[in-house]
Amino acid sequence: MSEQAAGSQASPLKNAVRALRARRAVLKSLFDLELTSYYLLVGAVLLLLGIGLLEVFSASSVNNLVNGRPMLSSIQNQAISAVLGLALMWGASRLPPRAYRALAYPALVGTVLALLLVLAVGSSHNGNKNWLIIGPLTVQPSEFAKLALVLWGADLLVRKEKLLTTWDHLLVPLVPGAVLIIALVMMGGDMGTSIIIVAIVFCLLFTAGAPGRLFSILLASAVGLATLAILMRPSRVRRFTNFLSPENDPGGTGYQAIHAFQALASGGWFGEGLGASKQRWGQLPEVQTDMIFAIIGEELGLIGALTVLALFLTIAYAGIRMALRTSDPFVRLVSASVTVWLAAQMMINLGAVTGVLPIAGVPLPFVSYGGSSLLPSLTAVGMLMSFARRRPEPLDPATVREQGVTAPRPSGVPADR
Repeated sequence: MSEQAAGSQASPLKNAVRALRARRAVLKSLFDLELTSYYLLVGAVLLLLGIGLLEVFSASSVNNLVNGRPMLSSIQNQAISAVLGLALMWGASRLPPRAYRALAYPALVGTVLALLLVLAVGSSHNGNKNWLIIGPLTVQPSEFAKLALVLWGADLLVRKEKLLTTWDHLLVPLVPGAVLIIALVMMGGDMGTSIIIVAIVFCLLFTAGAPGRLFSILLASAVGLATLAILMRPSRVRRFTNFLSPENDPGGTGYQAIHAFQALASGGWFGEGLGASKQRWGQLPEVQTDMIFAIIGEELGLIGALTVLALFLTIAYAGIRMALRTSDPFVRLVSASVTVWLAAQMMINLGAVTGVLPIAGVPLPFVSYGGSSLLPSLTAVGMLMSFARRRPEPLDPATVREQGVTAPRPSGVPADR
């Protein structure tokens, strides 16, 4: 009897274990599907865009009234940018990789000319000269420079693929071209965007197989140049020295950080509710752009903030997954670089809001107000969607034998198995 009782007690446990294993197998099979990256990208980006529109409306409506502007002006502009960005994303998702390679050099030349035009006739804001005013439009070419560099750098490295065993071919002309773009951006005072461009270059080189010793030299050079750029402007020195102790200068460099902390702290687990932010009433500068994550934390709480972080991690997972699974070197370079671009921008923004990093004036992708950031970001996601929709081209059998690369499986067979 005791053995029968023990067997009857163990049976439900065994059934529960079997059920968990079955669910795990179903979940794994879903992630093995070829279009998994596509749907993860689309879902995460659309959710972030929706959260961004809600929070831009909440953060900007009061701020506009306080500053004498129409209450709905910001959300109207952001909604128009979102519609245009979604159209660009859809159009980009229909283009093949060869179309992007054809656009690489025109995009780079156009970006450099636009950056030069900014220095000549651009508009300044908060000490930075980053914007071009074209009729009713205000454009920030440095945001588009990220996309241009990804396309040009990936195409360049693929063209030189057989020559990348030497440092000179790895570095030239990629690094000089990137240095030119960084110099033009830094002349406008935008150090945050420059850091993201450096991250893109490092990712391109890493994905292309650059040796660790080369990375050490480049990293040391980048740190040295960044230190010099900080020392050349007193406002940067104050920002970098006071970010860990903003209370030392509560009315100056610490003002924005202190009010961001107050917004995050008042949100609790579930937030004050949409439209209930107190910091949007003029206390928090750049509330709808660089500091919008603080308003998310205040209105949606820790749960809302973690949801936003989880959506960005989903995008990063999808991008890395695509880079690892493809046999096309151009697709691999672009997928990895776009992923690092968006992830680096997210980390710099969230780090500034939470006090982990100095405030660098970098918007939160897909969420912050501003068409100049939204349009190239959505276009980049459209590129990744295009790559995710297409099966990789079969590898040449000789290449498979020589390099030990696994060729793509026939249609209908999950590629991860």
